[in-house]
Amino acid sequence: MSMSSATPTAGTSPARRLSLAGVLRLRRPSEIWFKPALSSVAAVAPPNLLLLALGRLDLAMYTMAGSLCALYAHNRPYAARARTLAWVVLGMLGGVAVALVTASLTRNAVVLVTVGALLAAVQKALCDATRVGPPGNVVLTFISSAALFVPQTLGQVPGHLALAAAAGAWAWLVGMAPAPVRPHGPERRATAQALNAAAAYAVASRGTGEGGTGAGGTGQGDAHPAARAAGYAAVQAAWQTLLALPATGARATTRHALERLVVRAEVALAAPADTDPERLRAWAHALRGGGRIPRTGDAPADTDELLGVDAELAARPAPLWQRLGPLTPIAVRTALGCALAGYASLALGIGRPYWALVTAAALYQANVTLTWSRAVQRVVGNLAGVLLFAAIAPLAHLGQALLVLCCLALNFGAEALITRNYWLGSVCVTPMALLVTEFAGYQAPGDLMTERAVDTLVGALVGFLAAVVVTNRRAGNRVEQAVTAADRARERAARLLAEPAPAPGALEAARRGLAAALTDLRATAEGAAGEWWGRALPQERVVLAEQAGHRTLAEAVRRQATRPDRGASTRTEDVRP
Repeated sequence: MSMSSATPTAGTSPARRLSLAGVLRLRRPSEIWFKPALSSVAAVAPPNLLLLALGRLDLAMYTMAGSLCALYAHNRPYAARARTLAWVVLGMLGGVAVALVTASLTRNAVVLVTVGALLAAVQKALCDATRVGPPGNVVLTFISSAALFVPQTLGQVPGHLALAAAAGAWAWLVGMAPAPVRPHGPERRATAQALNAAAAYAVASRGTGEGGTGAGGTGQGDAHPAARAAGYAAVQAAWQTLLALPATGARATTRHALERLVVRAEVALAAPADTDPERLRAWAHALRGGGRIPRTGDAPADTDELLGVDAELAARPAPLWQRLGPLTPIAVRTALGCALAGYASLALGIGRPYWALVTAAALYQANVTLTWSRAVQRVVGNLAGVLLFAAIAPLAHLGQALLVLCCLALNFGAEALITRNYWLGSVCVTPMALLVTEFAGYQAPGDLMTERAVDTLVGALVGFLAAVVVTNRRAGNRVEQAVTAADRARERAARLLAEPAPAPGALEAARRGLAAALTDLRATAEGAAGEWWGRALPQERVVLAEQAGHRTLAEAVRRQATRPDRGASTRTEDVRP
């Protein structure tokens, strides 16, 4: 199968993209599925149990606003996690503050839905631009939208925000709690995932006799573009994790040891035929737990790759406003879809239009095709969750203590299952959201179930239609820009390869830059291919740029092969976590 056949073209019929194949398929669970689940319970349980003891469960919505911040940043090193969680808490407080002040000033439902839609668009754009990671904007939008429809007075707002801030501080502590035990856990996991992904590609490539640099191979791996793309994505994720670590101090020693392993994964992707997959897997396995970090056989004083990494650390990311620009179509989709979903819910006489609004907000992905898949998952998960609520509601209604315990169990289940597939996590999220509405008082189960089901269908339908109407016409331009960036990165690497003795670290930095450009090109092309009504994409240029880029990467590996053997050792460095 050629690379071009792996990517749908802009001429593909939209009807053919409305496929259900694979939308509900379960994936393997995340390696750290239990960490967000346990963190969520640890962050939510103490405030809720305290409010239960005080007889003020009606205030639980405000504490949950802060507690749910513990769901974020589990893949980041702890120094970066501390910053990210702090910003998430501040972002949550900002959204809640706007919602509470608005709710205290007006009870006009149309105005409340409009404000909720605008908040959802801002939250979506900021979460995507900053790449905060899962659960993204959905939790922020759920809390702020629900707060809009809770009667308030201006005098109550400071106290309610204080509750949210206190719970947010507790969530920050919960998120940082593992740091003393496994201070290097996130970066070790990211490195292990890169090694395993590279090993998987090497095995797949070898099975077809393609993709290597030996015997005239080009390193393209055209027979397995998905495995190769997954490998490069894992490597790029590992680099981003490691680059978030400090360049000096005690952590720098561990960082350099892990960097050498990521370099070996990157080399394996460029030359799969010359790779020993079992060695990569052995290194990945050794990174589990708190054992010593494996050595690759590199001489630390002669490792040019690390010089390139140090140079990359000095590079500043693009300003936030530049990253927000390309996200304008997604933000417009979100605002329009959420507003129309809320208005439709109001027109139907539903008492909680924010459910429809949040459903629409949860749909929007990188393109229309992915948005369709999420819509199907959301509907299936929510409707199944309504049935689950019908089964557990009698138990939860036996007492407020059981109500809180049921919510905690569903909270754990949602985070434990959502990495398998979004719909499976929604099966637990839906009854949990329904039970939370009863913290302030008993609600008739039949009415809750009916409203939730109708709002889910309305939000999914209207939200998806908004995604179809608001087309991302910039997608084609972004592909052109990504092709140009990949070509320039390849030319830079080729110029350095032509030099007999390039500057230390320069070739390695150029090779990583080329790998990053090719990864971005693949992601941009796939995102644009899933967008409807756009102009035809330069598929041939994309394929040619990828092929030429991977040939250059393979040539860089051959240049490395002239250096002393750097990959035979499986010894370990005395670097403790």
